[in-house]
Amino acid sequence: MFGNALSGWHLIILLVVILLLFGAPKLPGLARSLGQSMRIFRSEVKTMKDENSPDSATNDSTDATDATGTTGTTGSTDSADSNSTTPPKP
Repeated sequence: MFGNALSGWHLIILLVVILLLFGAPKLPGLARSLGQSMRIFRSEVKTMKDENSPDSATNDSTDATDATGTTGTTGSTDSADSNSTTPPKP
């Protein structure tokens, strides 16, 4: 249906318009940013596919044994410290 939607001339005109809008100095930065975004997207898609694979069940069981079980709070509070107040400075 849209087989001839973007012919060679259309692509050339599109590139000229992009060049006029963004300017020549910004094009390498835009291309670099686009490449990094595509790389991140591909790695995320690969990660999602790996999570859905049958091997993920064995990986989950090994992750559970590596956990330390700490909650992040350590130490104890002293009841004498919580009741004492420091006098205000003049």
